[in-house]
Amino acid sequence: MQLDLNLLTALDALLEEGSVAGAAARLHVTSPAMSRSLGRIRRATGDQILVRTGRSMVPTTRALAMRAQVHALVEQAHQLLSAQQELDLAALERVFTVRWHDALTAACGTALITAVHRQAPGVQLRLPAEPGTDDADLRRGEVDLESSAGTPTLPDIRHRLVGRDRPVIAVRPGHPFTEGPLTPERYAAAEHLTVSRRGRLRDQIDDVLTARGLERRVVAAGPTTAFALQLAVDTDLVVTLPDAVTRTARDRLGLVTLQPPLPLPDVPLHLLWHQRYDDDRAHTWLRETAAETVRALFAPPAPPLDSSPGGGITARRG
Repeated sequence: MQLDLNLLTALDALLEEGSVAGAAARLHVTSPAMSRSLGRIRRATGDQILVRTGRSMVPTTRALAMRAQVHALVEQAHQLLSAQQELDLAALERVFTVRWHDALTAACGTALITAVHRQAPGVQLRLPAEPGTDDADLRRGEVDLESSAGTPTLPDIRHRLVGRDRPVIAVRPGHPFTEGPLTPERYAAAEHLTVSRRGRLRDQIDDVLTARGLERRVVAAGPTTAFALQLAVDTDLVVTLPDAVTRTARDRLGLVTLQPPLPLPDVPLHLLWHQRYDDDRAHTWLRETAAETVRALFAPPAPPLDSSPGGGITARRG
């Protein structure tokens, strides 16, 4: 029987996902096409590979025994076929899905799209909104690059620290915080808004306050940074957010920023991707481009231009 080596890729996806639909989504094929591949794999191996148990499917004993070897073979084949290929950005045609926190997308999305299009005009970017729950989109290949404040828990997800941000307080002009000294007690007693796509009313700031015997008054949790900042403009609610990532949006809304009256932990910023892309040159280029774009947020601001006599700027007359 002549074997189709593409079946190895399908088998690897089926064994990792444990379902026809999941494997189909990961390889960007239809479920009927993946079902046909499973049928061919069953005929080639003489084994059912996946058997239905209730509403789910479970691997057979033989499938479990071959899973690690199949995955290794697929990875080796990928490296063998791509190792000698030179990356031609001008000719590259590919779609990348970059899922970042909404504040990071607002701060860096334009710069990332501009940099990618300038170097590789045939590349398309998807910048979707973050999901409401954790999922395995990186593992399924539905997301190529993701942002996170924490390190991944899955062993096959890689991560790279690209910066650390410091929290600042954002309030409307004329807010009571802008008058008089801001103490930890006064900060905790104010009405606060957290930013959480999952609706969490507590974060690391509350842990710091609790250690000092203080408790923050959290009124609500907003789904996005943009929503939280707009609410801060319209109300007396206090929002504590990363400085560099939200600076442009705060400035555009005319919010006042203040230093917290107590030490708060920095906010790390990681880029995440699946290990299957470790040796993918196009993906490596995307990661480097994204990292450079994000790191620019944390660069010190340029000194103001000299507008004095003899300086670089001459006032226009008449």
